[in-house]
Amino acid sequence: MLMRCSNCGVCCTETEMLLSLKDIARLEKKCASKNHFANFDEQGYAVLKNRDGYCVFYDLKKHQCNVYSDRPSGCRVYPVILDEEKGIVFDDICDSCDSITLREKKIKGKKVIKLLERIDTEAQNRIRKLE
Repeated sequence: MLMRCSNCGVCCTETEMLLSLKDIARLEKKCASKNHFANFDEQGYAVLKNRDGYCVFYDLKKHQCNVYSDRPSGCRVYPVILDEEKGIVFDDICDSCDSITLREKKIKGKKVIKLLERIDTEAQNRIRKLE
């Protein structure tokens, strides 16, 4: 069984979602220049932009993501996240996380770790290019 999202938009509120190069390329093909949806912080990380308190891709009127089929990898594995103290956990702001099986949590947890490793490497490479 896959998670049943309620489309509440809580996870899209003031998002700090990190983006990989693959995410950026996929979203640029779908809709717009990365300048429309991504900021780059001083550590080299690409971060999804917010608009009016929500992810730039969240449609507040329809309560849905405008790029759902092309959404970032972090959104695909959500609400499974990495807590630096506890490890792989469910994000407790998500009311739908109780619909995820432990098997799905384990699978998504492995994806979270690989994704964060890739994003860390990409950020380090961006910084090196600037030096």
